Amino acid sequence: MNKKILFLILLAVVAILPLVTSAQPTIGSMADAIRDELVAVGWACVVIGWVITAILFLISPADPSKLGAAKVALLASIAGTIVMILAPNAIAFVKNSFRI
Repeated sequence: MNKKILFLILLAVVAILPLVTSAQPTIGSMADAIRDELVAVGWACVVIGWVITAILFLISPADPSKLGAAKVALLASIAGTIVMILAPNAIAFVKNSFRI
């Protein structure tokens, strides 16, 4: 398994596991705690994506072949930002659908 993927999975487990194992009175409050952690991790990933995109664009004038990678990173950062902006609406939709 790729070391980066393994690291991200372990980071997610370490971030979420304490919330799951703590004494939460209801499943709804446990789901809310997990949701809050996932949103925080998601926004952190978006910020890291934008920083990497900025660095790639700063390096790309020196090497024009890296401009393509910078454009792909820009599109990924925009997509990640849009997903995180729409996430609360999706969460509300799922809660209303399942009457949670």
